[in-house]
This record gives sequence, structure tokens and C-alpha cells, in this order.
Amino acid sequence: MGTGYRRVLLKLSGEALMGSMGYGIDPEVVNSIASEVKEVVATGVQLAIVVGGGNIFRGMKAASAGMDRATADYIGMIATVMNAMTLQESLERIGVQTRLQTAIAMQEVAEPYIRRKAIRHLELGRVVIFGAGSGNPFFTTDTTAALRAAEIDAEVIFKATKVDGVYDCDPHTNSNAKRYKSLTYAHVLNNELRVMDSTAIALCKENNIPILVFDLNTRGNIHRAVMGESIGTIVGGSCEIS
Repeated sequence: MGTGYRRVLLKLSGEALMGSMGYGIDPEVVNSIASEVKEVVATGVQLAIVVGGGNIFRGMKAASAGMDRATADYIGMIATVMNAMTLQESLERIGVQTRLQTAIAMQEVAEPYIRRKAIRHLELGRVVIFGAGSGNPFFTTDTTAALRAAEIDAEVIFKATKVDGVYDCDPHTNSNAKRYKSLTYAHVLNNELRVMDSTAIALCKENNIPILVFDLNTRGNIHRAVMGESIGTIVGGSCEIS
């Protein structure tokens, strides 16, 4: 296989799918991600994907404007399914077998989330896309990624973002911002670094699942991450801060 990873969970933000657009889904970006996923699957790695919905609807933002939080979160879950279906179609079009599983029942378009079925699909070489978050309001898709990674026994979470790692401050506003190569879970939690929300980090810490944060916009980075190249920032229990 040429890589140390057997099973990986890839977390894609909804914002990543809209590219340079201010809203919605950029087909070119989705097609580019799909082609990278195809390369990764060809190496023999089992790949599951959790996708967010912030490019279509953000529950927390709607709640802050007065909408009932639970209702807003359910709408956000449906937005993630729209993204997941788009990604699935793009993957299937280039010959990658996929299964979409949702935490909210949508039998006409997706399977219900069943852990054993998800694992079996992965074993058969299919990409499994998890939609609708965890099916519960008040939880983010970051937390869903950590939860699903633990459930399917993934060895690592790849968090593909718009930045090339984790910094000690905002690199867009501070030219002296330092990018970390590695961090401990405790350092991320104690310093409230914006890797994932605290619930997701705590779940990863409890289950000893490392998180690799890297730039999705650099072509080939998903494949580089799978092959173990030194990119982005790795968050893990035994890592020294560097």
C-alpha cells in the first residue's frame, strides 16, 4: 500500500466546497476534491468523509439572529446532506464507489447510518460519506467527525481547511504568526486554539485519534497526508509542541 494508514476519516468544511464563491457549491472545487479522493483510494486506504454545511446554512449564526437553536441546527444538518450528495455524485462520475449514510432518515437518497454497514463498505473499498452530522442539535460536524472516527476505528482524522496548519495567532492579521508542526490535545484545549471545537478534541484525546490539519487548496495535499509527508500540523497526545 505504501502508507502507514489503513483507515482515514477526512473532515471537509462546507466553506471548502464553495471555493472563492461567497455562497453555495463550486463544481470545480468538488471535482478537484473527488479526483484527489480517487488517487487516495487507489493506494488501498479506506476513506470515510464527514462534510459540513456552512456554505449553505450555519445553524449557530441563524440562532444568534433569533431562530430556535435546535431548529437551526436541523436545517444545518440538511445542508450537509446537500453537500454530501454533490460530493457523492462527483465521485461516482469518475468511477469511485461510494455510499452516503445520514444520521437523519432520508431513505430515498441515502442509507441510514449503521456502524457495521459503514465498516463493511470501507472494507469493500467504498468511500463512505457521512451526512446530517450526528443527528443531534447542539453538536458540530467537527464533533461528528471525531465520533464517527472513533466508531469506525479510523487511525487519523484529516481536517482539510483553508489554512496550512495551526498557528499561535491569526496569520491573516499577524505576519509574525507561528505555525506549529505538532501539538498536544491538552495544549489545544488549554489555549483554545481553533483546530476543532472542544468536544471534538476531547473525544479525539479520549480515543487517542490524532488530527492532521492541512490546506485543502494545495492540490495533492490529501494524497501527501496519506503518504505520511510532513504537511500541516499534527495534534496528538504524545506529540511535543514544536
